[in-house]
Amino acid sequence: MKVVLLAGGFGTRIYEESEYCPKPMIEVGGKPILWHIMKSYSHYGFNDFVICAGYKQYMIKEWFADYFLHNSDITFSFKNGKNEMTVHDQRCEPWDVTVVDTGLNTMTGGRIKRIQKYIGDEPFMMTYGDGVCDVDISKLLEFHKSHGKIATITAVIQKQQKGVVNIGPDYAVKSFREKNGMDGLPINAGFMVLEPAIFDYIDDDSTIFEQGPMERLVQEGQLMSYMHKGFWQCMDTVIEKNTLENLIESNNAPWIKW
Repeated sequence: MKVVLLAGGFGTRIYEESEYCPKPMIEVGGKPILWHIMKSYSHYGFNDFVICAGYKQYMIKEWFADYFLHNSDITFSFKNGKNEMTVHDQRCEPWDVTVVDTGLNTMTGGRIKRIQKYIGDEPFMMTYGDGVCDVDISKLLEFHKSHGKIATITAVIQKQQKGVVNIGPDYAVKSFREKNGMDGLPINAGFMVLEPAIFDYIDDDSTIFEQGPMERLVQEGQLMSYMHKGFWQCMDTVIEKNTLENLIESNNAPWIKW
C-alpha cells in the first residue's frame, strides 16, 4: 500500500525556516520531519511513498538523490583515468520514493488528484508532511478495513486550532469544519486511509481537501475516525519545532519507535 505525503505548501507560519527550504524538509534531530514521518510508516512495513511536492520541490528531489550516498561507506577511485565508485556498506531503508511536482499554488485536494496516476485503483494512506504521531498504523488500517467506508482520519484531542471533527458514538464523523477559537475537541491529525473512490470527490487544483471533499464525505456517511489517545504534534511554528527538538534531545520522542 502506498503512502501519500503532502509536502507542497509554502509553510508561511514557520517562515523563519521555510524561507530556505520546504517545511517538510526542516530538520528536527538532524533529519527532515518528512523523514521522521516516513520512518514511522516504515516501522509498520509501509515503504512505498508518493510525495506531493510544490514549493522548492527541487530540494526534496535533491535530498533523496543524495540519500543513498550520504548513508553509505564508499570508495572513490580515480586511477587509470577512471571515476569508479565502490559501495561497501549502506544504511538506507528499503524505500521507493516518488517525488511529484504537484504545482506551486495547488491546494491540498488538487495535489492528491495530481498523483492519481501513481496510485492506480488501490487504497492508499495519506498524511501531512509536517506532523508526527505514535499512532499504530497497523491498527489504523485494520479499523479502516472493518467499516467499509471511503475514508478514515486519525483524530486526536488537542487544545489547538486545527480542523475540528464531531464524532458520533459509532465513530462516524458527523461534521467536519475548519479551525476556529474552540479548544478541547477532536481534531484532524492526518494519518488517513483512503479508498481510490476519493479521487471522484476532487475537482481540480483549486479543491481544498479539508473543505468540499471531506464535507461531502460526511454528508454521505463515508468518513470515519480512528481515535488516537497517544502523541501527536504538528510543526507549524518555530515554537513547535523546538518542542520536537527538545523531545528528541531528552530521548522522550514518542513517535520514534524504530
